[in-house]
Amino acid sequence: MHNVWFSLPDCRVASLGLGKVQYYSTSGNSDDGPPKSASGEAPSAESVLSAAVKATPAPSVRAVLKKREYGAKYTQNNFITAVRAMNEFCLKPSDLVQLRKIRRRSPHDDTEAFTVFLRSDVEAKALEVWGSQEALARERSLRKEEEREYQENIFRNQQLLKEYKDFWGNTKPRSGPRATFLEGPGKVVMVAICINGLNFFFKLLAWVYTGSASMFSEAIHSLADTCNQALLALGISQSVRNPDAGHPYGFTNMRYIASLISGVGIFMMGAGLSWYHGIMGLLHPEPMESLLWAYCILAGSLVSEGVNVMKINPILSRDPSTNVVLLEDAAAVLGVIMAASCMGLTSLTGNPYYDSLGSLGVGTLLGAVSTFLIYTNTEALLGRSIQPERVQKLTEFLENDPAVRAIHDVKATDLGMSKVRFKAEVDFDGRVVTRSYLEKQDIDQILNEIQLVKTPEELESFMLKHGENIIDTLGVEVDRLEKELKQRNPEVRHVDLEIL
Repeated sequence: MHNVWFSLPDCRVASLGLGKVQYYSTSGNSDDGPPKSASGEAPSAESVLSAAVKATPAPSVRAVLKKREYGAKYTQNNFITAVRAMNEFCLKPSDLVQLRKIRRRSPHDDTEAFTVFLRSDVEAKALEVWGSQEALARERSLRKEEEREYQENIFRNQQLLKEYKDFWGNTKPRSGPRATFLEGPGKVVMVAICINGLNFFFKLLAWVYTGSASMFSEAIHSLADTCNQALLALGISQSVRNPDAGHPYGFTNMRYIASLISGVGIFMMGAGLSWYHGIMGLLHPEPMESLLWAYCILAGSLVSEGVNVMKINPILSRDPSTNVVLLEDAAAVLGVIMAASCMGLTSLTGNPYYDSLGSLGVGTLLGAVSTFLIYTNTEALLGRSIQPERVQKLTEFLENDPAVRAIHDVKATDLGMSKVRFKAEVDFDGRVVTRSYLEKQDIDQILNEIQLVKTPEELESFMLKHGENIIDTLGVEVDRLEKELKQRNPEVRHVDLEIL
């Protein structure tokens, strides 16, 4: 075997200037050597290099678009609305008439497409109107100062109007929210306030007449129910307010807040005073007068509370105000039965300790009711999830749609009043979205556009045009899914689908 050491120089080694290529043989046999030319001589280095270059295939060249640097100037191609154009660039509606107008789809289901402007056109128009960036900045500062003064004037006028109404009386007619308050839960709460207020008055008289600790606890019980239901009425009146910029999801949680305060009030005022009076009765027992009037008043209270419970029970729902009234009235019925039983034992045995034990029992009942109210309303305010079965139903609906590959990070929160907010990250199928776009296009026209593409710049323009349209189609698919989800599930009021 002959070991031939042969080196093909590249562009860097070619500068060595070798005249001939040397061949080495370990055997010394003259038959082993380089191929001979027609003249019988060994080929020169130049001929070997040229043959190697011709034999090496040329590398393929890949056309790559130049990477675009997206700086601050690129945001000039953004779209802004007419309101932003007038506020941020201090323009008038007449200044926008001559600008290019672009129709864009609305992000809201119940709103049609709206008109936007190119930011670059608006900035150019602002410079044309104000002459320079410095003049525009001065005008912005001046308008901010005017707006601040305007807000201060509004505040002063509101204060003057309030003082005027306080002096002459508020003659403003009743509005829609006040009419809504007198229906449903508002009506239930107002009836409960009247009943408990009368019960408190008569029980207080019975306690003054008899000195019964159980009757005192029942009077405090009715007073606590009256005050707490007044808080519920305040919460209902606030919850029917329409959403505003500061509270985009409305004021529904005011009912939970009022119910929570109501639970705390029952615990502090109702249970606390009942326990205190019962303990004092055990430590310092006193003989009681005739309990006949107390029994009559308790019987009337039992009838009124019982009738109210029977009226509320058929309309029991997820409304916290109605549930609180029902719970308080049910506890009132049990409290009346407990107080009457203990007072009856005192009448039979002459032992006042039974009456004091009745006061402690009513206080314990109020403590249990208040603890339940505090716990349930705290859970509601923290944003509890809906039942897993309902979440699974909503998830399966989205997953069965052809445009959806998968659903991740699903959150369905109960906002109260049978309102649900649904949020999920959606992995869309780009092929289905693209096909949905192509079904609305002229395929022959797109083919003609493709055939006209000859340069990377033309390819970039073609892809940018159709890429933006496909993104718009994806937005339409998101709107469609949100609308269908609300239609199939009326309790779902807010849907947030994030594209994964």
